[in-house]
Amino acid sequence: MHWRNHPALKSKLHPEYPDDLQVIVHDGGPRLTERRPELVWVRINGLEHEVLSGTVLNAPTQLQSVRQNQHIQFALAGVEHPVMLTVKYLQEKSAWNIQPCDKCGFTHMFDAPSDLIKVIFPNIPADAEMEGFTSFCPLCGGVQIIESRTVAPLAEVKRPWWKFWSS
Repeated sequence: MHWRNHPALKSKLHPEYPDDLQVIVHDGGPRLTERRPELVWVRINGLEHEVLSGTVLNAPTQLQSVRQNQHIQFALAGVEHPVMLTVKYLQEKSAWNIQPCDKCGFTHMFDAPSDLIKVIFPNIPADAEMEGFTSFCPLCGGVQIIESRTVAPLAEVKRPWWKFWSS
């Protein structure tokens, strides 16, 4: 229960139930679903590397991927309430540098980068490696810049000057 002493969580925990707080849950961002995010109560049962885990206490009203009593992971994300993070997003996040939203400061995304790339760039070749892209913030509609940590930027790739645009 070491999360009770986390400085950023102290003001968010329920005063009578010190392991409970409100978390934004979702079925994905606006490019992948029309369902809006919801605020639910979650009972914290773990904290590891700034990612919290807990159990959803009340049922969302219109979401299909989040249920009451479901175990979820979430994080403080530069906004008022912690935000649910999917397993796939957490698996891919370390390969990407996600700039905070230019409007609200949200520091994560609802969707895994690979899922967003498929939707934003449907005709990209399967073997292409994305250097970076922008996406709309799923909370406020602002802009987030997502940059690969594994692909060398064009400026760093050594090519003859006449082959600058070819791969």
